[in-house]
Amino acid sequence: MNNLNDPPRWNIQPDQGGREAGAGDGNQWNYALLVPMLGLAAFRWIWTRDSQNEIQKVKVQYDKDVSMIKSEMEARYRDTLTESRRAVATLELELEKEKQRVKGYQEALVSHSQRLIQERKQLEQEREALNDEKQKLVKSGAVGAALHDALGRESGWYQRASATLRDLEGLLVERQNAYCSLIQPREHRLEMEKNMLLKVVKDPVTAELGLESDLKDIFKRDKHCADMMNMDKRKNGSLMWVYLKYWQLQITLQKHKRAEEAIFDWRIQSNK
Repeated sequence: MNNLNDPPRWNIQPDQGGREAGAGDGNQWNYALLVPMLGLAAFRWIWTRDSQNEIQKVKVQYDKDVSMIKSEMEARYRDTLTESRRAVATLELELEKEKQRVKGYQEALVSHSQRLIQERKQLEQEREALNDEKQKLVKSGAVGAALHDALGRESGWYQRASATLRDLEGLLVERQNAYCSLIQPREHRLEMEKNMLLKVVKDPVTAELGLESDLKDIFKRDKHCADMMNMDKRKNGSLMWVYLKYWQLQITLQKHKRAEEAIFDWRIQSNK
């Protein structure tokens, strides 16, 4: 269509026979430029629409992925938080149980120590009574001589028993050091305890004193260890030292009882 407001050469008009040849060439150039421009405009419109669609798809997918990752992270956080709280509650419960167990051990150890102290006092009283009796027998002439001989014979037993206790003390020190050590394996300590129990059962002196149950009590209850910087093995242990003193008093008392039994047998033989 022709724009009536524009000059004639700007409009697309059919080729009129009276026009010049140059006018026909101008119309052909107008058509030749219009087609590529329309094609370029159509291409840009299509490309822009497709690009916007792709961008929108990417945005939607991105938002979806972010939302999914956020949900997974929140779920993991809640699970981790729940598990951590459960672990903390379990540890607090175990800690409270250990505190109660340690408290029970401490009370049992105090009670046991008090009982051993009472027995020790009783043994000391019995030893003093035996000493008084011995002095009376010594003053009685022949009976005193017999007592002196009996005590001399029992001194050998006493020396062997004392040496056995010294060996047992060294073994207990090493056992307690293994218990307090952070590097020695538990199996090594258990093997030491087993060998000590076999020793006191097989040795006639310790078997006569009945130390097996006392050793088991030490292995079960003596958990005392010195500080981490301690280099003196003898600072470890608590109940074991009480038992060692008790055993020493026991063999002293046993020595006098054996001598007393010898005197009693001598009296029987003398009265026949």
